[in-house]
Amino acid sequence: MAGTKQSAKATTAKSVGLRDEQRTAILKALADPRRFELLERIAKNNCPLGCSEALAEMPISAATLSHHIKELESAGLIEVRREGKYAFLSLRPGVLQSVASTLFLMENARCPPRHSSK
Repeated sequence: MAGTKQSAKATTAKSVGLRDEQRTAILKALADPRRFELLERIAKNNCPLGCSEALAEMPISAATLSHHIKELESAGLIEVRREGKYAFLSLRPGVLQSVASTLFLMENARCPPRHSSK
């Protein structure tokens, strides 16, 4: 039941409007395999992911993790909530849906059929 509830929530999430610069920053951030992996871990966690938990699951240094977090946050993909010396990562609602919608529209754009000039 929880999986169904989660799926319904994901499909009804409201997309957000993205500027060209933000869309470019997002796609550049997603192009790095480690950042993409980190974003997947945040998404699969279903609640804010602690940085220490992310670090334990990934074969990277704390400095590298910090760099990837900064890039994902700068691109607008994640939110970082700090509580004392701890930080928790979560997806920004609607951002991935907006990017996916843009890509979907590009994929489904079709040229109108040409009429022969006979």
